[in-house]
Amino acid sequence: MAASWRYKLNMTSLIVLRRLTTQRLIGPQFATPADAVSFFGAVQGQDLLPAMWALGLRVRDATEALIEQATFDRQLVRTWPLRNTVHFVAPADIRWMLELSAPRALKENARQRELGLDEATFAQARRIIDHALRDGQPQPRQVLRQALDDAGVSTEGQRGIHILGRLAQEGLICMGPRAGKQPTFVLIDAWIPPAKPLTRDEALAELARRYFISHGPATIQDYIWWCGLAAAEARAGLEMVKSQLAHETIGKQVYWFDPATNVGDIAPSPVAHLLPFLDEYVVAYKDRGAIAPPAYNKLVDSGNIIFHQPILIEGRMVGIWTRKLNKDSVVISTQYFRPLAADEEDALRAAGQRYGTFLGLTAEFAPPQFVDSSRSLP
Repeated sequence: MAASWRYKLNMTSLIVLRRLTTQRLIGPQFATPADAVSFFGAVQGQDLLPAMWALGLRVRDATEALIEQATFDRQLVRTWPLRNTVHFVAPADIRWMLELSAPRALKENARQRELGLDEATFAQARRIIDHALRDGQPQPRQVLRQALDDAGVSTEGQRGIHILGRLAQEGLICMGPRAGKQPTFVLIDAWIPPAKPLTRDEALAELARRYFISHGPATIQDYIWWCGLAAAEARAGLEMVKSQLAHETIGKQVYWFDPATNVGDIAPSPVAHLLPFLDEYVVAYKDRGAIAPPAYNKLVDSGNIIFHQPILIEGRMVGIWTRKLNKDSVVISTQYFRPLAADEEDALRAAGQRYGTFLGLTAEFAPPQFVDSSRSLP
């Protein structure tokens, strides 16, 4: 292990180092966006532009245009496979993943009932959307909303997106490539070729294997949170694949991970990352204490760091960032939770330049701000 690693190599820092390596934030990267998504199983993607940067961080020589082209080429699909939330998935995985997770997700979606969406409404919407997409061409969301409204199915407020999400979870539709800045939808069977089906046990095992191989070290509680399955099914999936995994017990928690993960050849310290909103490195774990102490939630206006874009130094959160796009540049604004050393500042600027290259823009940094001194750090 590189002697220049900044943090003391205790159990927490080893968890962080393994996760950085496993998630390909350091070390070898993926050759294509499709390789990255297939490896992870599902990559959170409800906000498209940050989700593309999440892939860009892990794909060699990636640009935003490269990621977007992969959606046009049908190498990536965005839909609602887990936790009633949009993710990127590989085309070969979309059907078995929906079959595994959708029944529980649909049963527990109280928000649909609050919006007055019942089975009769969904049946009518299903016929309307199927007809609107029958020619196989992607249609913008607004076109589908208008078709529903014209047929007497109101899309007022949040009803429209919940109808489309429900039909996606049923396996009728998924998101297609963007039309300008607008999302489009397509019929899954017209857009994605058939793939080998999995039995439920095969699917339980495969989802568990993908998660722990791509996100470990992680606990069963982390996995239950990420997959959204019933706890008993999540545990059954882990039981089927645990012989393929390594594990370590830290305190009272058992952490599972890929035994092939090599943390021996890491980048020189320090390593900085500008993570996007809801990156898998943050959102995929129920316990985020290895990344940021719970007290850090008090340092952000929302009260929850998960709703902000983290600045990482060697895998640990040291602040948050936002961006502003200009014609030829992206201006990165930062707010630090602690002062940065000179070499950390250099690493952060390198991370910013990488983001600019991803966008095809020059990266500029606004003067940094610091957390309100009246808030106490842990």
